[in-house]
Amino acid sequence: MTEQNKQKSPLVAILISVIIIAIIVVWAVVKPKPAEPTNQGQVNQQDRPVSDDTATPLPGNAGESSKIETGLKPSLRGVIDEAKTWGPAFESWLGRPAPDFSLTDLTGKQHKLSDYRGKDVMLIFWATWCGPCRMEIPHLIELRKTTGQDKLAMLAISLIGPRNTTEIVKSFLEQNKEINYTVCSISAGDMPAPYNMVNSIPCSFFIDPQGRIKLATIGLLSLKDTKAILQAQ
Repeated sequence: MTEQNKQKSPLVAILISVIIIAIIVVWAVVKPKPAEPTNQGQVNQQDRPVSDDTATPLPGNAGESSKIETGLKPSLRGVIDEAKTWGPAFESWLGRPAPDFSLTDLTGKQHKLSDYRGKDVMLIFWATWCGPCRMEIPHLIELRKTTGQDKLAMLAISLIGPRNTTEIVKSFLEQNKEINYTVCSISAGDMPAPYNMVNSIPCSFFIDPQGRIKLATIGLLSLKDTKAILQAQ
């Protein structure tokens, strides 16, 4: 090895060492850090979609729909927020005692609202000519089949009008014998406020076992919607 090469060897070694050290320093500064967990113990549904058929309860702030699917009681606010085909109505009446009334159904049986104290009551305002009302009927039939009369009273109230006479309602029931809940046909003037103020249908009032108006709705309710409202706190 020449004298010149001997002088270059230490310089080359030093240069290589400096480059290696620089690479190590740069890598240590810019290397990606492991992702830190957010909302420990909670899985974001956007990250892991869950189908409606296999929904499971999520810890933390799980969606209200997951609670409904698994039988846990959802909050009433959560049920309202998830509504798609209906909305709340008569909100100034919510939490107030439901005004009492008496009426006669189409079989001649008398019904007094206060007689149902201790169970949930659902008042359904509808008409034979109302498309959404007719769409709601199969859901109401299923609700009656799956909810005992000791827990829920259902009164479907058809307000008398030019296109909705008592005779028309009776004829409708004759053609739809599968309807298994109580149906009444009365004049709006025969009922107290707020029931006599209903001007959009379908309209439903949910009255709790203590006789208070829990919720009033305008629009088409599915079976799932109705059960969620009944279960909600």
